[in-house]
Amino acid sequence: MSLGQHLVELRKRILIAALALILGMVVAFFITDPVIYLITVPIRQIAEAEGDAAKVELMFSTVTGAFDLRLRMSFAIGLLISAPIWLWQIWAFIMPGLTRKEIKYTIGFVAAAVPLFFAGCWVGLLVMPHIVELMASFVPDGGASFFDASYYYDFVFKLLIVVGVSFVLPVFLVALNLAGVMSGRAILKGWRVAVLVAVVFSAVATPAADVVSMLMLAGMLVVLFFAAAALSMLFDRRRAKRTATILPPEAIA
Repeated sequence: MSLGQHLVELRKRILIAALALILGMVVAFFITDPVIYLITVPIRQIAEAEGDAAKVELMFSTVTGAFDLRLRMSFAIGLLISAPIWLWQIWAFIMPGLTRKEIKYTIGFVAAAVPLFFAGCWVGLLVMPHIVELMASFVPDGGASFFDASYYYDFVFKLLIVVGVSFVLPVFLVALNLAGVMSGRAILKGWRVAVLVAVVFSAVATPAADVVSMLMLAGMLVVLFFAAAALSMLFDRRRAKRTATILPPEAIA
């Protein structure tokens, strides 16, 4: 294909992806209520513990605040709903330029990264109520907790994204191993740095006072790191056996 044909193909793929996103946002706009109910569970739990719902509320500080929140949530949920379509458009555009080996690695990477990302988001959703409840416990007697809706949504959304992405990082280590950039032993030798990074990251992603959530998140990241190292060492061993089978003994010597 010429450059002009590539640009026409790219425009078509972008248009299809954009239409899918818009349709996903329209659908998502009508299902924001269950999502808001889900992420505000900690607020209701705090209100029940306080025994006074008027002192713990989700607050909209502007006239258009509720609509703006639903619009932002519609974009995030619509992006998720339309993911199969726009991911396929990206894949269909770049696939003709890839070798068979690169296609196999890309499919394997996506197949591992997507479930890990959603698993990380699920862990973030489990950790989030503990963080909110812990922070609310520092409100002094006689005080009230009014959670700004926009800020609260940003907090939940960023927490889920950060934890989700952190779960995908071990897949990048395996990808570097498959590309020949790092060996499994080299990855394993960096375990001390990996543990330190996991602890620091968990401390930043969770409140300083929530030690349990920090240790739980750090522990999961460390387990994923060692799993990536073990898998990389397995791939190295298979490559070594394949090389020994193909090459004659004198060539290996």
